[in-house]
Amino acid sequence: MNSTRASTARFVATHSVLSLNARHPLIAKSLIDAQEMHRTVMSGFHGWTEDGAPHARAHMGVLSTWSVDLKAAALVLVVQSRIPGDWARIPRAAFTTAPHIITVDRTFKAGEPVAFRAVVNPIRSKPSGKPGSDRVRGTRTAHTTPEHVKRWFTRRLQPAGEPATAEDGVTRIGATADPATLGIRMLPTVSSAHRNKPVRIGRAEIRGTLTVTDPETLVGVLSNGLGHARAYSCGLVLTR
Repeated sequence: MNSTRASTARFVATHSVLSLNARHPLIAKSLIDAQEMHRTVMSGFHGWTEDGAPHARAHMGVLSTWSVDLKAAALVLVVQSRIPGDWARIPRAAFTTAPHIITVDRTFKAGEPVAFRAVVNPIRSKPSGKPGSDRVRGTRTAHTTPEHVKRWFTRRLQPAGEPATAEDGVTRIGATADPATLGIRMLPTVSSAHRNKPVRIGRAEIRGTLTVTDPETLVGVLSNGLGHARAYSCGLVLTR
């Protein structure tokens, strides 16, 4: 029963805030190729796992998000991890200021209001196969309107006393919110034409205030991310 869950939970992580020159060739390439952005993020964690080890990103808790000011040619990349990042592999000329490393150590308690921002990959699955037949796993398709994104997120809210997994199998986030107060902004799609692993990722930004209902579940979401495309700068939930 959810009533046995702890009323507080502690979240610990490292945030690296990187201020970068969007005109530098490495950063410019990262902006136009999702695989290159992934490589830029993971360059800070060389040596912590064996090269090619499966699920290395998840094991290190690496999540990221970025925003760009095209007029100022400024990219701000925020990288969260369970271990400290080392950004010496990014050329010094690519930085506009030195990396800012923050240790996050916060305890969340039930009933606490928490302001948040997240860039997510809000998808739905279109069933494959004929009706009545054994359908195979559907094709993932990104939602493209703010209203659909709001519905996607609302399904993951967790009212007080409700379990962390909904009856339809959706994993909840350990908090609730008034959907009417959520701010939704559709963001440009990011992609990569890499022949071995082409990707195309729809994105949306969600902002608002959560009320914590299940601190342990919320800390799990903050630690591990929300939704799909976590390797491509989606799913990091930032709170303040």
